[in-house]
This record gives sequence, C-alpha cells and structure tokens, in this order.
Amino acid sequence: MDITIYTTPTCPFCHRLKDFLTTNKIQFKEVDVSKSQEAAEQLIEKSGQIGVPVIEIDGETIVDFDVQKLKEKLKIK
Repeated sequence: MDITIYTTPTCPFCHRLKDFLTTNKIQFKEVDVSKSQEAAEQLIEKSGQIGVPVIEIDGETIVDFDVQKLKEKLKIK
C-alpha cells in the first residue's frame, strides 16, 4: 500500500494523523508542504485544498484526519 501524507509542522491534526498511522504500524511518506512550493502546488492539484492534512492512499485522496474513513480504507478495526 502506497501512503503519502501532506502536512505542516504546526498542524495539530497532522500530528494526530502521524500518531494514528504509527500506532497502527502503517508506513507512510510525509511531505511537508511548508518547505516546498512545488509540494504545496501538488497538494492543491490533487485535493483542491490548501489545508492539511491530506492523505493519499494508492492514488485515492482523503482530505482531513477522518478516522473512520482511514480505518475503512486501511482495514483497521
């Protein structure tokens, strides 16, 4: 499973998302959009959003830290 999360260091929901994934032993790639204009543009192009977190799982974009949707997609009970 290919998981990329778009975050910023000051986003509390981003920290919760990373903790959630780590606790559930889910590997992910993190992209800090505050460090790269190109990454920020990618985020907007993929999600239509300027806010974080945005999660991309195997090409499907999930906006915000939606625990229920993440559990369903990642098959976590």
